[in-house]
Amino acid sequence: MPQPPHTLRPGPRLHGKRALILGASSAGNMGQVMAQRFMADGATVMVAGRKEAALAAFAQETGARFAPCDITQEQDVNALVDAAVQQMGGIDVAVNATGWGLLTPFLANTRAELDAMAALQFVGPFQFYQAVLRKMATDLGGSGGAIIQISSATASIMLWDHAAYMGTKAGTDQVIRCIANEFGRHGVRANSIAPGLTETPMTAEAAQVPGLYEAFAPGYPLGRHGTSNDIAAAAVFLASDECFMTGEVLQVNGGLRLRGNPSKADIAASIAAHAAP
Repeated sequence: MPQPPHTLRPGPRLHGKRALILGASSAGNMGQVMAQRFMADGATVMVAGRKEAALAAFAQETGARFAPCDITQEQDVNALVDAAVQQMGGIDVAVNATGWGLLTPFLANTRAELDAMAALQFVGPFQFYQAVLRKMATDLGGSGGAIIQISSATASIMLWDHAAYMGTKAGTDQVIRCIANEFGRHGVRANSIAPGLTETPMTAEAAQVPGLYEAFAPGYPLGRHGTSNDIAAAAVFLASDECFMTGEVLQVNGGLRLRGNPSKADIAASIAAHAAP
């Protein structure tokens, strides 16, 4: 039977870890914040995403490695994982932080939107994890490690006009459970993190709408919405040898699942109440 690692590590919690973070090509987004936190905790990090110039700028600023990758293209994903292994010597932590916050009424979702969402939030992550596992699993020559999927509280609670996003996030959470079940014996842990409303470039436009964030505020027992730093702190734990969890969804959302998101009527009323006279 495998023996547990030491529960406490001296110094930085991720010292010696090699982390690959996909979805880190927008300035200040969740992927970049996680990358900075991982490096501060001692990890070597490669960031990836679609915007090569932004990745290069981030790498120059922080010392991270980088590689372009479109998660919807299988050849890109395979090339990224190969590059990470070549440049870092292996992968101990793999994070998927990609996403598309599509808001469309259920009956208005087009086939093109559904195909794009499935490619980005289900098929792409599935193939990314396949590529990572071929390098990480101990039975395939890897040294084990941690897989972290950035999910959403809306994978398990409701939000109007968000079905395509919610359904694909929920499906990928189930994929993570399958990985945890099948690859735990090969040294791999796999978990998801479920943020609620979080300050990121993806939500920046919504934050400018007077009354919108205020509509969501009553749903948070801890009294505030989340930040990327909240998610990064949880990711450090999941990536560390202190973590004895697998196949779980860590709800890093201030208790949102206790109360839930506002209805469309609640949002409309809050926006109307905050509208300029």
